[in-house]
Amino acid sequence: MTTVDRAAASSPPRRPARPVRLPVAVAMAVAAGLALLVAFPPYGWWPLAPVGVALLAAATHRRRLRAGAGLGFLTGLALFAPLLAWTNLHTGYLPWVLLSLLQAGYLALLGAATAWVSPLADRFPAGWPALTGVLWVGQEALRDRTPFGGFPWGRLAFGQDGSPLLRLAALGGAPLVTFAVALTGGLLVVGLWWLLRARRAASGGWWAPAAGCAAAVVLVLAGGLLVPVATTRPGAAVTVAIVQGNVPRLGLDFNAQRQAVLDNHVDATIDLAGEVAAGGTPRPDLVVWPENSSDIDPLRNPAAGARISAAADAIGVPILVGAVLFGPEQGQVRNAGLLWRPGSGPDLEQLYIKRHPVPFAEYVPLRRIARMVSDQVDRVRADFVAGTEPGVINTGSTVLGDVICFEVAYDGLVRDTVVGGAQLLVVQTNNATFDVAEARQQLAMVRLRAVEHGRPALMASTVGVSGFVTPDGRVSDATGFNTRAVVVRQLRLTDGRTLATRVGVLPEVVLAGLAVAALAGAAVLRRRWAGREGQAAGSPG
Repeated sequence: MTTVDRAAASSPPRRPARPVRLPVAVAMAVAAGLALLVAFPPYGWWPLAPVGVALLAAATHRRRLRAGAGLGFLTGLALFAPLLAWTNLHTGYLPWVLLSLLQAGYLALLGAATAWVSPLADRFPAGWPALTGVLWVGQEALRDRTPFGGFPWGRLAFGQDGSPLLRLAALGGAPLVTFAVALTGGLLVVGLWWLLRARRAASGGWWAPAAGCAAAVVLVLAGGLLVPVATTRPGAAVTVAIVQGNVPRLGLDFNAQRQAVLDNHVDATIDLAGEVAAGGTPRPDLVVWPENSSDIDPLRNPAAGARISAAADAIGVPILVGAVLFGPEQGQVRNAGLLWRPGSGPDLEQLYIKRHPVPFAEYVPLRRIARMVSDQVDRVRADFVAGTEPGVINTGSTVLGDVICFEVAYDGLVRDTVVGGAQLLVVQTNNATFDVAEARQQLAMVRLRAVEHGRPALMASTVGVSGFVTPDGRVSDATGFNTRAVVVRQLRLTDGRTLATRVGVLPEVVLAGLAVAALAGAAVLRRRWAGREGQAAGSPG
């Protein structure tokens, strides 16, 4: 090594080159959001999720924090505004706008964090993909919990229902799938970085690092295919019927016609009983009705209770009824999954109360302040009370893990049912106030949960989409939207626990902890940069 080479090696590294030009970065940020958007149902182009991650990482790299946050916010708007457009179908634009802005704010934090750790990525390029992955997991961990319990819609993992990476859910749940998607996006960025660096240096070996990154992407995807799914022990078979009774009209007034929704589900179940008696359909061991299928409290209204009893007696098996129940105190209501047995009626020992009511939809936090923003909050006249126990319901033929509507997006709520002994995952939902895009996004979450816990699963909706999911994530008997349908299928129950079920929140804690460590490490590196620049400025010229 020459004296010049030794001096260059011992001198402090130079400050990294400038980021991409701002107009280009803005276009990249918007394109990132759109690429992420089309990875989700109803589009389902899952390979574009890593592309979106890569575009945002490249756009925010080496930016000042404010610029990084702004670019992340643009990505968030391009993603969440169209992804959550179903929230404005029947409630007006304000809830949709506010929710989209709030969710975009978390991607603004991600953009700022990505800009902040740029010195680490420049110092250790090989670690850039992992750095991208842990930052995405950290962002989602925060977004899934804040404010008012969080809103996990739009997690990277939920756009991978058709991807080989879905299988990773059996090892580490949704956080590991998100990490793998973002890691793949980081590999794309590093491959491009090496390519541009080699071209600037006029090096003929530019293809080697780029090919290495491409090979790493293939290995990550192939690694997903190698993960065994449905590793839990197969058990007895059970035949389940989903009744999708439909509603008189879509929208917030889906139950305005008194008892119409209940009658639809009762009539469809009695028709099913007729088909069973005629030998055209196998007799189910259980019938599942969706959320809000009883639009009248059947425990308080004798006529409603009698209608459900008539359906249960006709089919001769228990019905899991989605009902809105009054109480426990005056002015309060509960969103419930209630087992109704033939001959004996409601089994109050097998009752699940929704544990995570949706803020501003099922209850209004800070109502006085919220009313200053919009008096529409008063459409929620009675606040739903949260339950305290996991949705473990023993029907006699099987043990259900029941969650209601948006609860399927929350890792812990689903896992608690499996830890409690659930052999079959059930998602009761009411999509009458949304559209088919929201329903398909929800079904994608059910697919991930089935793989995550190695359980068969089903989604029962008032209007669709309803269907069954195998423990390896395959969907069968999916129904149409805004139509009446009854589907019957035999399922093989499972016992035991996947690795993801056993480790629970640990993968997310570790990955989010690494994100915090990366932010701290970048702070140290930035301080060193500042100190060296200060020394250089103060030295004699």
